[in-house]
Amino acid sequence: MKKYLKEIDASGAILMLLGCIGYRFLRWDWAIWLCAIGIVLWVTPVVYKAFHWNEYKHDNKQNIVMMILAIIILYIIILYR
Repeated sequence: MKKYLKEIDASGAILMLLGCIGYRFLRWDWAIWLCAIGIVLWVTPVVYKAFHWNEYKHDNKQNIVMMILAIIILYIIILYR
């Protein structure tokens, strides 16, 4: 699992971004599923790193900031829907 963390993280972020753009701007109803799958893939390495806090201390701090930003973006998308 440890050697695939970056690939899982990157694919999750890309799917989440595509889903949010597709749903918000292109009006694709199915794109919300891309966003949901992206979030699940993105959270998987975050949870793994959280359980190994001492090894991934710097990454965990970045992940906390990224999650806060993602929550704010999703909240804005929901408000202006």
